[in-house]
Amino acid sequence: MSDKRQKNQLQMVLAFTDEGRSEAPKARREGTESLTAKRACESPAIPEPGMEEVCGRENCLRALRRVKANKGSPGIDGRKVSELPGYLKQHWPAIREQLLSGTYQPQPVKRVEIAKPDGGVRKLGIPTVLDRFIQQAVMQVLQGRWDPTFSEHSHGFRPQRSAHQAVAKAQQYIAEGNRWVVDLDLEKFFDRVNHDRLMAAIARRVNDNRMLKLMRAFLESGVMENGLVSPVEEGTPQGGPLSPLLSNLVLDELDRELERRQHRFVRYADDCNIYVASERAGRRVMQSVTSFLGRRLKLKVNEAKSAVARPQARKFLGFSFTGGKEPRRRIAPQALLRCKRRVRELTRRTRGVSLPQMTKELASYLRGWKGYFGYCQTPSVLHGLDQWIRRRLRSVIWKQRKRRSSWRLANSPALSTTFPNAYFDSLGLPHLAAG
Repeated sequence: MSDKRQKNQLQMVLAFTDEGRSEAPKARREGTESLTAKRACESPAIPEPGMEEVCGRENCLRALRRVKANKGSPGIDGRKVSELPGYLKQHWPAIREQLLSGTYQPQPVKRVEIAKPDGGVRKLGIPTVLDRFIQQAVMQVLQGRWDPTFSEHSHGFRPQRSAHQAVAKAQQYIAEGNRWVVDLDLEKFFDRVNHDRLMAAIARRVNDNRMLKLMRAFLESGVMENGLVSPVEEGTPQGGPLSPLLSNLVLDELDRELERRQHRFVRYADDCNIYVASERAGRRVMQSVTSFLGRRLKLKVNEAKSAVARPQARKFLGFSFTGGKEPRRRIAPQALLRCKRRVRELTRRTRGVSLPQMTKELASYLRGWKGYFGYCQTPSVLHGLDQWIRRRLRSVIWKQRKRRSSWRLANSPALSTTFPNAYFDSLGLPHLAAG
């Protein structure tokens, strides 16, 4: 389907009207957020991020396109992303009225657990596709106003910012002589965000009670796990479009405190590294920042995963650094191990797929991996990985012919000549070390 046809279809599906752009009756706009939250504001709210803008035609069309592009699994109601346009076509007028009157009630999120690369599980909360659409529409409006006010040291989940920029900034601090890092790991950050503090921070920036009520409803919608719905008293479940923006809002207070202290730091979501000149200074900073997080933000530092150390002994967003006066970006050892583990999974002989199909799936993974880790400055590591992957594939070929001692022979001149690198090039296998 062409872009023009897709746009026309979306416009027909969502019959967003210009009706109701005036303010709703004041009685309806009264939400559950108490006036105490407003009196707690330390600065005036930024005007006009209201529900009329959230429900605006262009904003909702953009939100629908984003939700469709992101795909994702169904929430507790089982509705798929592909079914959302048809559902909105039928029910949007009633949903819009609920949003504008402050009566919309989100459904509980579905609990999903995924394995963490370093062990343990990460708990996600998957909203229904309708709630994802509404969260996306809200997020677009709020992000447009909030993002310009966030710290330049914050890089995660922000427009025109990336993990690569965060890593480059860390490298710059090290090159300037800050040879020690305070590596902070926030323990279960997304599960422990204090709702009252978060709502107070939102109220400082939003003066529409309907939106404040909706945000509170999303935070407290509950979690369904094993068929039972449990209330949520703290945390912002990962899995919805609003969660990254709200996490940046919570940690903006940390950014401002670190700026006030004139620290050299980089933050990407809940990963925060502070660069200092000595181990003694690092320990002092670790103690004071840990105290600040607990006292002001009600957050706990994971002492087992946090440390004051040399940058080359730590990892940051999958990268580490070499020593010396001019540090270079290198791939963290843990990231290399995960890459090899995934390559092994994709090239198992017992998968029962042909070599071309196996190579096609492997190539797709490697292109994505290279797109991120190709930012390293150690090409010899990438070259070594290229050699290892091709030796692995030669071993697979040898095994498929029911031979033994395949790994040793996969490096032999005979097999390298029979199945040279050009053979794997013809199958579409990319070179990680290539430009």
